[in-house]
Amino acid sequence: MACAVLGFASTMVGAQQRPPLVLAAASLQESMTAAADAWAAKGHPKPVISFAASSSLARQVQAGGKADLFASADEEWMDVLERGGLLAPGTRAAWLGNRLAVVAPVANPVRLTVQTLAPTLARGALAMADPASVPAGKYGKAALERLGAWDAVAPRVVRAENVRAALALVERGAAPYGIVYATDARASAGVRVAGLFPAASHPPIRYPLARLKASTNPEAEGFRRFLLSSSGRAIFARYGFSTR
Repeated sequence: MACAVLGFASTMVGAQQRPPLVLAAASLQESMTAAADAWAAKGHPKPVISFAASSSLARQVQAGGKADLFASADEEWMDVLERGGLLAPGTRAAWLGNRLAVVAPVANPVRLTVQTLAPTLARGALAMADPASVPAGKYGKAALERLGAWDAVAPRVVRAENVRAALALVERGAAPYGIVYATDARASAGVRVAGLFPAASHPPIRYPLARLKASTNPEAEGFRRFLLSSSGRAIFARYGFSTR
């Protein structure tokens, strides 16, 4: 009996030491990595993080992919998983906010205004995350439509798989302008903000966080609570996110 108890205890310790797997929007790369480091510094196994477009990550979960937490760059993809019964009840929380920016290579001194946005962006390629599905692209399309610029700009759009891929196109000079989050621009030494979209020109940029129903890792809930705590939110504030 003692051996059985010890064996069971050993199994539980092993399970508790497994790092949680976090599916996180591409725009969270630096901040979520810093949060994972801070959590590990408290004596926990360092979370493993998979970064991609929220749309791609949500589809992975729908397809049965195993993970513990999902951090989305918009409410819509979290809604999809919630409607599908794929979130652990009571764990979804409003979390972070962001701003939407037009970026240009650092050598480009242009300053865009609402009046100059459409004619300027229509003159060359515009890098965007896919506006059909990726949150940053959907926010960008909504803003351009609201400002009356989408019809002029749409033929010039270079669709990227996520917001960081769009940022990379501008960094490499493959596109003279791109639409990304303000935090993405802040994370790059190769671009500068040419202009910020008015907050009222697009739906509010909200990042929800939830534990997935299929999660069996005891560490997942602890890390989720840490991310939502004042010390966790402070990490993301340092990277330019607004905290809710």
